[in-house]
Amino acid sequence: MKKIILSAIVFVGAMTLNAQDDAPKLSISGTVDAYYQTYLSASDDVSGSFGTSFADEAGFALGMANLVLSYEGEKTGVVADLVYGPRGDSAAGGYNLNQLYAYWNVSETTTLTAGRFNTYLGYEVISPAGNFNYSTSYLFSSGPFSHVGLKADFALSEDFSLMLAIMNPTDTNNNATGDYGFGAQLGFSGQYLNLYYDNDSVLGFEIDYTGGFDLSDSFFLGINGAYQVSDDAGFYGAALYPQLTTSDSFSIGLRGELFGLHAEDVDDLPSVFATTLTGSYTVENLTIKPEVRLDSWSDDEPYVDSDGVASKSLAAFTVAAIYSF
Repeated sequence: MKKIILSAIVFVGAMTLNAQDDAPKLSISGTVDAYYQTYLSASDDVSGSFGTSFADEAGFALGMANLVLSYEGEKTGVVADLVYGPRGDSAAGGYNLNQLYAYWNVSETTTLTAGRFNTYLGYEVISPAGNFNYSTSYLFSSGPFSHVGLKADFALSEDFSLMLAIMNPTDTNNNATGDYGFGAQLGFSGQYLNLYYDNDSVLGFEIDYTGGFDLSDSFFLGINGAYQVSDDAGFYGAALYPQLTTSDSFSIGLRGELFGLHAEDVDDLPSVFATTLTGSYTVENLTIKPEVRLDSWSDDEPYVDSDGVASKSLAAFTVAAIYSF
């Protein structure tokens, strides 16, 4: 009799666990980050910054607090991605909202998403926990951060994926012009070809490749390349991201980027070569990232050196702390 009762309890318990697994799920995650930065080739009080997004202050500085709330049902769900702080203010476009969207898994191979979502273009992302380097590239800073609109993701096969989107012009919450942007992404085994077009209202046309390869168990090479044009002017660039994992807690990576401006009938527009060496040490949920960065422009002097003289180059040392939960 005891065995029968025990079996019944186990059976009811299993049914309860299955019911809980099938119930809608609320999850909370996020990050908090801060950093210290000092310029190696200039005085902290006069040098300015690299001109890329985030990590653009000297001394002790704040990144952002990021809180992501997601509610997942059987076929539908919603994500509210809240940001507070300088990094969030630069990327979110107002309202302290990095992302706010709902999605519907129409089938096992098709998902529709509507709302504000981060861009599919480029190698880097807004969240500091999603990038190996703490400072960001010129390609990331020049391209879009987020889109407001409707996108459809299709799993064409085990290796191939396709995304199609119609959106407000990039980084535009309120569409006051009546113009729209169109996006597409074709993926194959972790390599992505991205396209964006908005009739020159904001970004114009951009083509972007993002991918990477595991060259060994401990060595990864990331790749990003892009070309953008709007009203016969724009930018181009390419970046490599070699990363070596030396232990469970430490890895080291380099970002080498060539970025330039172009315009019709204009020669010798400036370009910059930026090299960033970053270490990453993780203990529990905390990641410490010491970083050395050197940017050098070809035909421009956007910085000043330690003597207050205009300079083509700027070097900095940064150490960042990122806590993920």
